[in-house]
Amino acid sequence: MGSSGFDWKLPDHPKLPKGKVIGLIVLDGWGEANADQYNCIHVAETPVMDSLKKGAPERWRLVRAHGTAVGLPTEDDMGNSEVGHNALGAGRIFAQGAKLVDAALASGKIFEGEGFKYVKESFETNTLHLIGLMSDGGVHSRLDQLLLLLKGASEQGAKKIRVHILTDGRDVLDGSSVGFAEILENDLAKLREKGVDAQIASGGGRMYVTMDRYENDWSVVKRGWDAQVLGEAPYKFKNAVEAIKTLRAEPNANDQYLPPFVIVDDSGKPVGPIVDGDAVVTFNFRADRMVMIAKALEYADFDKFDRVRVPKIRYAGMLQYDGELKLPSHYLVEPPEIDRTSGEYLTYNGVRTFACSETVKFGHVTFFWNGNRSGYFNDKMEEYVEIPSDSGITFNVRPKMKAVEIAEKARDAILSGKFEQVRVNLPNGDMVGHTGDIEATIVACKAADEAVKIILDAIEKVGGIYVVTADHGNAEDMVKRNKTGQPLLDKSGNIQILTSHTLQPVPIAIGGPGLVPGVRFRKDLPSGGLANVAATVMNLHGFQAPSDYEPSLIEVVDN
Repeated sequence: MGSSGFDWKLPDHPKLPKGKVIGLIVLDGWGEANADQYNCIHVAETPVMDSLKKGAPERWRLVRAHGTAVGLPTEDDMGNSEVGHNALGAGRIFAQGAKLVDAALASGKIFEGEGFKYVKESFETNTLHLIGLMSDGGVHSRLDQLLLLLKGASEQGAKKIRVHILTDGRDVLDGSSVGFAEILENDLAKLREKGVDAQIASGGGRMYVTMDRYENDWSVVKRGWDAQVLGEAPYKFKNAVEAIKTLRAEPNANDQYLPPFVIVDDSGKPVGPIVDGDAVVTFNFRADRMVMIAKALEYADFDKFDRVRVPKIRYAGMLQYDGELKLPSHYLVEPPEIDRTSGEYLTYNGVRTFACSETVKFGHVTFFWNGNRSGYFNDKMEEYVEIPSDSGITFNVRPKMKAVEIAEKARDAILSGKFEQVRVNLPNGDMVGHTGDIEATIVACKAADEAVKIILDAIEKVGGIYVVTADHGNAEDMVKRNKTGQPLLDKSGNIQILTSHTLQPVPIAIGGPGLVPGVRFRKDLPSGGLANVAATVMNLHGFQAPSDYEPSLIEVVDN
């Protein structure tokens, strides 16, 4: 650990002691917004978080968790868990997925790199398949990037292109899939006029087809495999717009959970199964929901479900989705090189670390926190615990999720005396918020608050310090709004539920008996963001942060 010729030793902080246990809590999807009935955090009973806000104003503030503060292209880009935890762990702002892809497309470098050259070898005689989320949400993918990729691939000699779409309704409004499909069909028609055989081949909703994560439910990936590779699905249509409109008309249907469908020709044959010699690109830039399909496409010894037929293909991801697994081995855009993360520094400087969450967010407090790196920096100094998430149900069915179990593991780690940093992610606000179920999200927020109490009580017992923050907003605003902030209504007069993350800031609170008197948040960093948290935590561990880190949010005032 520690690259050669580089000084990993952190200087001591002149006013803050070493050796205190820090309980570092990330409330996933917990933003700060105006109080109304669609703010589930406000409606829920959250006495612990309320007391942090009201108890010591100089030790509670808001930080930015979206847009340029987390390395995304514009202030219209909502934050997400991946970039949020990258920023929290790395202490610096790195250009992220969407921004990297935008730059590579704008410069044309994407078409000159090794990854594109690799898939291009299939263009002369075979089909190029593009698989990913059809959305302008900017969390996992963007439609404009897909259109530029299609244009560029055709200019680079792709003669036959098939697009396998996944409908969103999670990072964007439910129902927007129809408009996106019409835009995509329009561009494909233009390519056909130029002599390129380009069309949509299959589809399905992102939460039901292909885009599972952290190996929660392999049947989701299998449904995608069957439609995309085998050309088999329960529904067959002549075109994608008709498919989406028809399937959305079913009772309780929505974009996130559309069943898989394939597009067939006049004789009923699927137009685009993946076969030997074809090229496949998964065009999502965000990693977490592409790793499983990447394994199915790339691994020869894959055993999670019966693939039936395994075509010999040239496969590349938009980015490399797991740097540790080197998965996929070919990719179109180089990932951000996140080095020298706070976790590595602190481990090197003797801070023993415990990290825990449940499956759906476990990678966030480990892999993303550590700069997209799997495994330990030092297995003698660190312990990571994953609690299995509920699978086979939507999270609003059991909105308490594993909050108590996570908190109890953290409590035991704090009381054990083995660790100086105990960090957790409580996923409830985000995972339940994504279901759009307001009542369940209120229950979820209460559960997260109760979990925070368990951890803070343990910190109190050992004379430690707590840092409570979040990675982005979600549960604090569950309704789509117009420009004046009023809830938007659909044609039937019902409110339009918001299932996505938000552009809201998130809280950070510090405290505990181990905190030196005189520690308070600085007033001269009003636009502070998640990347400032790492230096703050380093200070609380008794160290000064590296000079190129975003500045610490705290100062020590002599009483």
